[in-house]
Amino acid sequence: QVRLAESGGGLVQPGESLRLSCVASGNILTVYAMDWYRQAPGKQRELVAQIMFGGSTNYANSVKGRFTISRDNAKNTVYLQMNSLEPEDTAVYYCKVLANTRENFSAQDYWGQGTQVTVSS
Repeated sequence: QVRLAESGGGLVQPGESLRLSCVASGNILTVYAMDWYRQAPGKQRELVAQIMFGGSTNYANSVKGRFTISRDNAKNTVYLQMNSLEPEDTAVYYCKVLANTRENFSAQDYWGQGTQVTVSS
């Protein structure tokens, strides 16, 4: 079993920054991919950014140039630096990892509980 603990959400004004963190814990063997998703009220959950074990990244078009995803493999931690925040970024942000464990060698997805990000003046 993998547990995810997210932190860093909050209320900010347009143009400000936030940094989200997500720590994966448990009997983890390898965390292959670490993702940030978000879900705004009345909308579907969408992929914001993804980072693979080797460091390659992928971003939603709406956040390119403003958000940066990074990871610390030694700490099984993923970060999302969010700059120039806009009201449209308001959502619950979820961390997801693809990982295997000592109990289950087959990799599977694990989700965090979500952290609220609100951008408002």
